Amino acid sequence: MLSKKIQDAINEQINRELYSGYLYLAMSAYCEAENFPGIANWMKVQAEEEQEHAERFYDFVNDRGGRVYLKAIDEPPTDFGTPLDIFQASLEHEQFITSSINELYALALAENDYATQIMLQWFISEQIEEEKNASDIVALLEKVGNNVNGLLMVDRQLAQREED
Repeated sequence: MLSKKIQDAINEQINRELYSGYLYLAMSAYCEAENFPGIANWMKVQAEEEQEHAERFYDFVNDRGGRVYLKAIDEPPTDFGTPLDIFQASLEHEQFITSSINELYALALAENDYATQIMLQWFISEQIEEEKNASDIVALLEKVGNNVNGLLMVDRQLAQREED
């Protein structure tokens, strides 16, 4: 059984994960409008992954006899700037999510909730991957700068991303 503190914190994390999906979907829509279909694809796949993360938390709460309370999802921005701006925003968002998961893990430690600690270890590893992916693309886009051919090559490369 989950403590009320853990249940409430996981419910907040579910909201953050759903917002993440919504944010990446908004980024995808923006990239489609800006004629970067590869980046749009990458962002759409990322949005689907964030939805899966929310569902993983959702299932965990239910499996532990808790109650999921879904809250309103904030409206994401609609304009994101350049591809570099987009991936810098993605990296910052993933760093925020990492911090949130770390706080949740600290709470599970304080509550001696071993099952939640074990579940969160998957998310901790996942966040390392999420930050690295965004960071690698930021570094690539910084090298490319405003070179149109370089941007088109990066866009083509990001079009190759498929759902895991």
